[in-house]
Amino acid sequence: MKFQLPKFFFDPSNPVGYVVKVVLEFVNGSTRLVRKCTKPDRKEYMRILNACAVGFFVMGFIGYFVKLLFIPVNNILVAAPK
Repeated sequence: MKFQLPKFFFDPSNPVGYVVKVVLEFVNGSTRLVRKCTKPDRKEYMRILNACAVGFFVMGFIGYFVKLLFIPVNNILVAAPK
């Protein structure tokens, strides 16, 4: 005896059927994406690594210079005459 699901599971006008439809579309789209994805080769990986490293250094220098700029400004504001 084969088990069959009720028809309302596949009827998009029913709330349960709508949820099942959305989940099935998500699963189908996800499997299609995973099948198309490929691992990066060494050249592409090095480009990604280089871009991330440059981004870290740029953000670090920006943070350093902002901190360097606001130390005297903060001292002037805190040491204001009473």
